[in-house]
Amino acid sequence: MARKKVLISVTTYPLPSRSYDELVCTAGLLETGEWIRIYPIPLSFLMGQRQSGKIESFKYTWVELDLNKRSDDFRPESHSPQNYDFRDIVIHDRIGTENNWLKRKEFCLQNVYTNLSQLIKDSEAPTNRSLATFKPTEIVGFEIENDAREWKDEWVEIRKQGDLFATEKPPETLIPKLPYKFFYRFKDDAGKESRLMIEDWEIGALYWNCLKATEGNESAALEKVREKYEGEFLTEKDIYLFLGTTKEWHMRRSKNPFVIIGVFYPKKETQLKLF
Repeated sequence: MARKKVLISVTTYPLPSRSYDELVCTAGLLETGEWIRIYPIPLSFLMGQRQSGKIESFKYTWVELDLNKRSDDFRPESHSPQNYDFRDIVIHDRIGTENNWLKRKEFCLQNVYTNLSQLIKDSEAPTNRSLATFKPTEIVGFEIENDAREWKDEWVEIRKQGDLFATEKPPETLIPKLPYKFFYRFKDDAGKESRLMIEDWEIGALYWNCLKATEGNESAALEKVREKYEGEFLTEKDIYLFLGTTKEWHMRRSKNPFVIIGVFYPKKETQLKLF
């Protein structure tokens, strides 16, 4: 057991699972710039911390708690809380966006990959790296695909087990199934092009908010999501990607076990030299 201070930077979109403790995965950075994965963090706990009503409010917040290295996960970054009721957690200050995300950059951009082949190599044994900050040389485009509109049949019973979430609402109300998948296509510093799915909570929440704003018009909602991730982000933001492996595909030694678990998007900066 070790006490860790972690800057929460990622919360993935919740997914039903046969294993409750894999429902919500949260990741962040230590003060040294090293990544760490914490699961489970119960959905009810995260929701309880959203004072503003948005899950993003918990992101970029320093938390301190006792963690154990997970013995059932070979990935070195994977840990679990010592106390699942979080009685030992201390929630510190949240880092804001002042000076174009200056303090966030200080921790999130300490160790940045620019070559995807090198990252994939480092994901192999014995290093088994499973979390990283990645800077694409170019983002080629943003893509949307249709997906199933209901959770898989084998998850129906799990969805009915509302007691797991310590809430009065049924899980299917808390965790609506996203009917679309979102992807970034990008190039690394060697010109290698890749296409990875974006699986963070933020893009899922954006879709549902846009759907509400457009009174249920899915096409209009998707256009608003595209406007942000393709229009605003690619023209105005200096994009970094937080990448993480899925345990299953990493264990299978997939050619590329990574997905995008977060997008880091300060504004682009134009440096002017004075003579």
